[in-house]
Amino acid sequence: MTQIRACLFDKDGTLFDFHATWSSATKDTLEALAEGDDALLSALADSVGYDLATQRVRADSIAVAGTNEQVATCLVTHLPDWTVDGLVSFFLDRIDLAPLAEAVPLSPFLDGLRAQGLALGVMTNDNEQGAVSQLTAAGVLDRFAFVCGADSGFGAKPSPAPLLAFADAVDVPPEQVVMVGDSTHDLHAGRAAGMTTVGVLTGLALRDELAPYADAVLPDIGGLPGWLADRGSLSA
Repeated sequence: MTQIRACLFDKDGTLFDFHATWSSATKDTLEALAEGDDALLSALADSVGYDLATQRVRADSIAVAGTNEQVATCLVTHLPDWTVDGLVSFFLDRIDLAPLAEAVPLSPFLDGLRAQGLALGVMTNDNEQGAVSQLTAAGVLDRFAFVCGADSGFGAKPSPAPLLAFADAVDVPPEQVVMVGDSTHDLHAGRAAGMTTVGVLTGLALRDELAPYADAVLPDIGGLPGWLADRGSLSA
């Protein structure tokens, strides 16, 4: 069994529970943009896949795995006074308003992985600034040797390029890295990079959607250390 020496995590839906962190925050952002115009609010919600009735991000939403620029491109067609760059800045200004719901208590979880000698990283299709801000707020930024966003210069998932940049940064061959994520974008990127892939169910994708592209599908990241130990992937 190939030894695992590094773990690369997606952020939203993986380190943080997607619905608990983003559904209410997305509604608040859309309402701020609509400025009391109910018809505009409905159009904005439809454009990005947000269900106003249930107040939840839909599983097919561009917000699940898309970049901030992609989300902004969907919205800007309804907002003639805005630009894509302006919307992205607006999102980043509001990121600290999102309630951070850790998928598991992150500090002890990450410390346990590092105690096993694993190098850790984050690759998100969010902007790097947003990732750094949220990881800092959660008190875990210093646990990661590498934090990369879609704007960090390596591209966005499902491209394997940012994943390979992590492997290079921590000097670990891709085949000794596990990519952990909640979307098929994460898993496609991991497979393309030649990494082990693990799906988690703290995002919006179902087990059956993730399973064809994953070496394992776990309820949440808390099961990762046990899974790695069971398959003999960790160094003695």
